[in-house]
Amino acid sequence: MKYSLHQIAKMIDHSLLHPTMTDSELTNGCELAKYYDVATVCIKPYFVKQAVELLKDSDVAVCTVVGFPHGSSMIQQKVAETRQACKDGATEIDMVVNVGKVLSEDWRYVKKEINAILKESHKHGAILKVIFENDFLPKDKHKIKLCKICSIVGVEFIKTSTGYGYVKQANGDYNYKGATDHDLLLMRKHASENVQIKAAGGIRTLDGLLKVMDMGVTRLGASATATIMEDAKQRLGLVSKEVANSTVGY
Repeated sequence: MKYSLHQIAKMIDHSLLHPTMTDSELTNGCELAKYYDVATVCIKPYFVKQAVELLKDSDVAVCTVVGFPHGSSMIQQKVAETRQACKDGATEIDMVVNVGKVLSEDWRYVKKEINAILKESHKHGAILKVIFENDFLPKDKHKIKLCKICSIVGVEFIKTSTGYGYVKQANGDYNYKGATDHDLLLMRKHASENVQIKAAGGIRTLDGLLKVMDMGVTRLGASATATIMEDAKQRLGLVSKEVANSTVGY
């Protein structure tokens, strides 16, 4: 499978969510996203207005997060976060489901929550991505049920992870798996064809991006955007973005 530089760039939501990121780093991150012409910056909620201003003359959209990273806020709070984000100019919302409710199999609540945030997003012309946080869901049945609920409700995307879903490992350390092949294939199989898949967590290379593209993923949450894009340009023998019609594979 071959992809153009433009296709690769428009796969990427450039992630600017780490809690230690300063205003200066967020500003530089927006400039980097603009330079590579990615799909969006996925930025901390308080910086949405500034990101919109920084990216106003570009084709890079502004995405932000709701209920991040653990999804435990009340539905009304998540709706209010969504409303504010959209008023500030975000056009894409990445929300975290209430993982405790998913594990409790309170599907009525889960559906109500997703539907409420979707309605608020659509009211402002924004799209919704629902983050499952698969590291917290060891059983496939919960992921499959989420796929079905999201398909019925009609969200635009489902997403694997926040990148901050740390789970205690056997050696006592905390880490996460992020977007695994197993989960991506499972989500693609059980979600409606109208629901797109976003992979997030642990994919930091061009080969990783190309691999998930071939699996049907249409968006990637990445902090290693520069590494990915520079690798793509190098493989294509490009010195600038002008030859965006060239293609690359792995």
